[in-house]
Amino acid sequence: MRRLELIGLEGLPEVLPGADLAAMINAAASAAAGGLRDGDIVAVAQKVISKAEDRYVVLDEVQPSDRAIRIAAQCAKDPRQVEVVLSEASEVVRHRPGVLIVRHRLGHVLANAGIDASNVPRDGQGRERLLLLPVDPDGSAQRLRADLQRLAGCELGVVVNDSPGRAWRVGSAGIAIGVAGVPAMQDLRGQIDRDGRELQASELGIADEVAAAASLVMGQGAEGVPVVIVRGMQLAGRHGTADELVRHPLMDLFR
Repeated sequence: MRRLELIGLEGLPEVLPGADLAAMINAAASAAAGGLRDGDIVAVAQKVISKAEDRYVVLDEVQPSDRAIRIAAQCAKDPRQVEVVLSEASEVVRHRPGVLIVRHRLGHVLANAGIDASNVPRDGQGRERLLLLPVDPDGSAQRLRADLQRLAGCELGVVVNDSPGRAWRVGSAGIAIGVAGVPAMQDLRGQIDRDGRELQASELGIADEVAAAASLVMGQGAEGVPVVIVRGMQLAGRHGTADELVRHPLMDLFR
């Protein structure tokens, strides 16, 4: 019987800059899931990675450029926030009142460069802060995996997930922006289907599917479940990176 288990780790404390995420996750896994096991995939919300890596920007310290002021007027946003978005973006894709879509420097096309203010505490002076994506999510996943494996003594995978909106679809869904110890893609081209036909275009975004499954348990609001253990995945193949899941601009036929 094929079976997949999703175990949300509740009760993790607020993550502060410099926090030992591996120790926090390992302790929570011991309490909730009998500890981590060989083959587990630890899905971690991007936000806690960014908090641990101190990816904060204090809004009052941002000086908007003329370009940011012009775009902010067109999309009815705070010029300071737009300036932060532009600093993380390689291209402005679309904007209209209330919406600013960019290509992030990591390659992802998403609203506001993934910058968020929800569930982001103010600084010690009570000033509003924004939280940016990690500088190198694949690197963050690799470091966390190494630390978790050392603490737990088992072979693991790590997926850093985010939940942006999607082109042509309403609603957000989990995607992998950082991957370690897990195949990111599974290329089925050349294999034979049940009717004997050769598959021509089947490439599976395995890490994205793991992230989406974990997002069902994490939630998107005040649930407070930023880490989910995905148990029971049978994954074969080389380890991948989230960069493999980003469509090259020259192959992006949707824009």
